[in-house]
Amino acid sequence: MARHIYSCPLRWFDMDAFGHVNNVVFLRYLEEARVDFMWRLAPGNGSDAFTGGVVVARHEIDYLRPLVHRHTPVTIETWVKEVRAASIDLCYEVKDEETVYVRAATRIVPFDLEAGRPRRVTSEEESFLTDYLEPEPGTGEAAGKGAGKSAEGAVTV
Repeated sequence: MARHIYSCPLRWFDMDAFGHVNNVVFLRYLEEARVDFMWRLAPGNGSDAFTGGVVVARHEIDYLRPLVHRHTPVTIETWVKEVRAASIDLCYEVKDEETVYVRAATRIVPFDLEAGRPRRVTSEEESFLTDYLEPEPGTGEAAGKGAGKSAEGAVTV
């Protein structure tokens, strides 16, 4: 299974009064990686996958180590945990070669901006996402479209 790799620069203004990356800034980092993953890779040759709109329904972040300013970018690995009929669970690790700073998950929902409501994941989108689907820990099986959890269930990494 593949992971999308995004190299994220650290900016001086990302730091807080304690000299490390502020917790809210990590949401921006995840957004940058997610947009790079979905909107730069997915559309490809004229595809309209993901271009109609996607909204974030949930974030979950575990802050593991402080990240301080440096000139070397941090790596954000993104993969797909589960694809449902009308939502997608993404997972991330913000890390470098020695340290994982953050583990996170985001539930996104494809959205029809014109109609003003959620829409289903298209077969083209599902096909793209399947390349990044990783097995559930302990099961050896990936959670596929329509698999067992309710939309209210917690996403854990």
